[in-house]
Amino acid sequence: MADKWRLVGEDTFSDEYYPVKDGFDSEQEALEAAQSLLKELESSQPTEESGGQSGYGIQDRIYIIRPDGSRYRFPANELSPQEIKDLID
Repeated sequence: MADKWRLVGEDTFSDEYYPVKDGFDSEQEALEAAQSLLKELESSQPTEESGGQSGYGIQDRIYIIRPDGSRYRFPANELSPQEIKDLID
């Protein structure tokens, strides 16, 4: 699995990481899955109640793990509630 991309979530309230999904062959596949997960988070942890992906928000975070083990956050920047809605629609 070392040559695959994967997703990891972070529970910002408990500061714990959890596996989401692995086995992606490309970064594009991982990005599409991350976008889908963000849509699920918006449903279960709405920005209006959680603060969303902002610096003060407690909505779970999503990380894309590269095959080399390095990671980056998705979305990479703090987005406004409208930008999040535009991204997942």
